[in-house]
Amino acid sequence: MALAFADIAFTPSVRAEQDRRGSAKTYGKFLSDERWGGDRIGPEEAAFLTDRDGFFQASTSETGWPYVQFRGGTPGFVKILDDKTIAYADYRGNRQYISTGNLAHSNRISIIAMDYPNQRRLKLWGEVEFIDPEEDPDLLAQLHSGKEIVERIVKITVSAFDWNCPRHIPRRFTLEELEPELSTLRDRLAELEAENAQLKRQH
Repeated sequence: MALAFADIAFTPSVRAEQDRRGSAKTYGKFLSDERWGGDRIGPEEAAFLTDRDGFFQASTSETGWPYVQFRGGTPGFVKILDDKTIAYADYRGNRQYISTGNLAHSNRISIIAMDYPNQRRLKLWGEVEFIDPEEDPDLLAQLHSGKEIVERIVKITVSAFDWNCPRHIPRRFTLEELEPELSTLRDRLAELEAENAQLKRQH
């Protein structure tokens, strides 16, 4: 079968642009080569998504405008239900409901999950189903254990994914990601300060 993301992303207009700019031959294999996969979550994709503390999601309004929103949580807030399904608990926010309204109109969603320290990026396309938390308490228990108000469960059936090229991804670190390096530096600084104090006492 063709690479799933190419079936979605490589529209006639995109293929025409690839042809005009000389990359059509390179990407043509994605539309015909059975060796390429990309519609079922494997161990690598599952581990990557589970480790994330957030991702960007895009929806489209009935007027055709795209809307991108950040969804965040502690690592593990995205749950892998099976090799075609992921889910997360959607907490009460500013109550604009732009993404919710868009996805009620068209349930197609696109996600980009970033790993800045390691310059990795996973793109995912899927279809959303909203679930009332009270109607599926077992699933809610898998997704949520805190005190926040869960307005809905967002369950996504994966249509395709693609590991994006790392080129041009900047390396950025959260404080938690920096902590091992900072701890080493603090320990070394303490050692140097102790050595310095000892040398001063000797003089």
